[in-house]
Amino acid sequence: MYEKRTYRNLIKPSGLVAFGVSVKETDLWICADRLLENEAKEHVFKIRGYIESYIHLHPQFLKTLVPWIVDGPATLIVREMADAGIRAGVGPMAAVAGAVAESVGKELLAYSNEIIVENGGDIFIKLNRPFTYSIFAGKSPLSMRFGIRVDSPGTPFAVCTSSGTIGHSYSKGKADAVCVVSDSCAVADAAATAVCNQVASEKEIQRSIDFGKLIDGVSGIVVIAGGKIGIWGNVEIVPL
Repeated sequence: MYEKRTYRNLIKPSGLVAFGVSVKETDLWICADRLLENEAKEHVFKIRGYIESYIHLHPQFLKTLVPWIVDGPATLIVREMADAGIRAGVGPMAAVAGAVAESVGKELLAYSNEIIVENGGDIFIKLNRPFTYSIFAGKSPLSMRFGIRVDSPGTPFAVCTSSGTIGHSYSKGKADAVCVVSDSCAVADAAATAVCNQVASEKEIQRSIDFGKLIDGVSGIVVIAGGKIGIWGNVEIVPL
């Protein structure tokens, strides 16, 4: 059942136009210099076709929860998903939302100087100004109390979120929110899933961070479980 993503009302950087693009299960919220709905939708159709064609040939790619080795021809987005899963020790579909967000974002940079593409809590960002990402952590008392501030003007980066208590995505863990920062949206997405899987309770926050910081490509981690928060790396936490 579709749940209205009301948090998207908070994604409104000044000077940018916000719009949604939906194709089957892909539901994006995009901010750009101008309305680029047609360009975005065309690219989503294309990359979904790549992923669906690969799954048709390799059905286990869709279902496996362990890393997938690409053996033979594959498109860039499929290889990015597989590589992210290998780095994080999870299946390739753990990276699909991030990989799609980044692919669309990079495509739209040909038309817009600044871009935000949000795909179910996984965000590709290229802004020429500081950016603060608010953390929704379900029933945790820390939910929406803190944000991640990233100051990397002009350099694309990603912030991806996984939760064991919110949403329909499969997770072995019980973290209310795990946010991962990386220069790769696919890696951030897969890593967020992998770190979340490590959190059975508040007691595992530090252990999960120690696990996550060893994943190649991860530059920052925030873990919220219950009333506790753990932080590591290139992230600045600011009160909201």
